[in-house]
Amino acid sequence: MPYLVLDLEMTGPEPDYNEIIQIGAVLFDDNWVRKGQYLTNVYPENEDAFSSSSEKIHNLSLADLQDAPMMYDVLPELEEWICKQLSIRVPAGQLDRTPYLRDVIICGQSVINDINFLKEAYRYEKLKWPFSRVLLDLHTLSYFTFRVLRANGRNVPDRLSLTAIASYFGLAREDGFHNALEDAELTAKCLAEVFKLADTMKPNL
Repeated sequence: MPYLVLDLEMTGPEPDYNEIIQIGAVLFDDNWVRKGQYLTNVYPENEDAFSSSSEKIHNLSLADLQDAPMMYDVLPELEEWICKQLSIRVPAGQLDRTPYLRDVIICGQSVINDINFLKEAYRYEKLKWPFSRVLLDLHTLSYFTFRVLRANGRNVPDRLSLTAIASYFGLAREDGFHNALEDAELTAKCLAEVFKLADTMKPNL
């Protein structure tokens, strides 16, 4: 099952009101071999929902998004990119890529929030949700991993933000802003570190 490590920037916190304005993703095959990266801005249809508080986080203004594509163009482009990177041949003219993408697992930090926004975008554009119903959440995996480490006397972060998790593994953002691709890359690196730790853990039964 391929893995799509995803991060989104939005105009605010509500999926049924606010919109995605940036998509960053890193794609891995079944063996966690990196296949490529994807980044695009998205122009929001509901300009009134663009909040100044969210702009302080992602550092994107409406002016920055002026030439960005709309979501109805971005979703098919994203699907096409995934198929191309995974060498999946889709018959010419077939717009429904659900049969080819249903095994792709979306991964991320507190990823259910990103999935809710992405599903809302699919619903709004009247497109089928093409990806697996399985998800891989760094926040949940880190909670369990750090709980085990703490029980074995290791010092672990008190918080489970991406910044805190990354810091534990000696990783960090290049700057203070939440660029979607940079956060997707950082999340993927943290997931790799969690998997390495899991390989060293042996249950005492």
